[in-house]
Amino acid sequence: MRYTITGATGHLGSAVTDALLTVTDAANIRLGVHHPIKAAGYEQRGLEVKQIDYFDEASLLTAFANTDVLIYIPSKSNASFARVTELEHVIAAAKSVKVGHFLAMGFIADQVNNPFALSPFYGYLPRRLAGSGLHYTIIRNALYADPLKPYLPELVDRHNVIYPVGDQALTFICANDSAQAFAKVATTPDLLKNGKIYTLTQSRNYTMPQLAAVLSEVSGKPIGYQPVSLKKFADLYNDNGEGHMLASMYAGGALGLLDVVSDDFETIMGRPAISLKTFMTSN
Repeated sequence: MRYTITGATGHLGSAVTDALLTVTDAANIRLGVHHPIKAAGYEQRGLEVKQIDYFDEASLLTAFANTDVLIYIPSKSNASFARVTELEHVIAAAKSVKVGHFLAMGFIADQVNNPFALSPFYGYLPRRLAGSGLHYTIIRNALYADPLKPYLPELVDRHNVIYPVGDQALTFICANDSAQAFAKVATTPDLLKNGKIYTLTQSRNYTMPQLAAVLSEVSGKPIGYQPVSLKKFADLYNDNGEGHMLASMYAGGALGLLDVVSDDFETIMGRPAISLKTFMTSN
């Protein structure tokens, strides 16, 4: 089987690559990356590396040729229109070279009434694949727990969690758990079902006081919950112009749209996802 991974040097993409290496030979894995130099270490380990540009058809055709399972991890663009256009090019190339199965990364903020700036893309993804003629599976991630680790010192200094979600709850998954699930689904025919949509979450969600309690226990410092406004949150975290996108995600959370809990991870892996407390105290 030939597996091709897009976005393979990103946070999730590199984790998926590492997870896939534990269940199949390096010679079976091809990486589609924008900057091959970033994948030099993988190439030295025997993985095939192809440079891709989502807006260059020839590069996609070359990267996707002879692919049994295409693991599509979208780009980091903050605009739904750009991601939708990217997806159209990826689907066209996948159909042209007759990719065997399209395994795509989704996100739980995909509801029709979700104000998240990227919700249009994540809502479009399953609908577009359903009508594409491709065999496909989608794995929807909850919020990544990973950013909470570097964020914790700031929360300790603030003495508060400040997410503007009111009395609603959020659900998390760590990227390594997500990556292992991607690798397991990609390499297990019984799990790689056409039209199947999996949702990866930990076994519970957290209201903000509950999240604050976990972070207090982990840090040994008192952390409460004092939300800021959506505008304040956008202004605080507007690095690389991402403030509006992040604030819009928590606007969806304030509507109760990011609190879903699923047992799909345990169905896939045969174990529960790593809990938030265990994740935060590891390493």
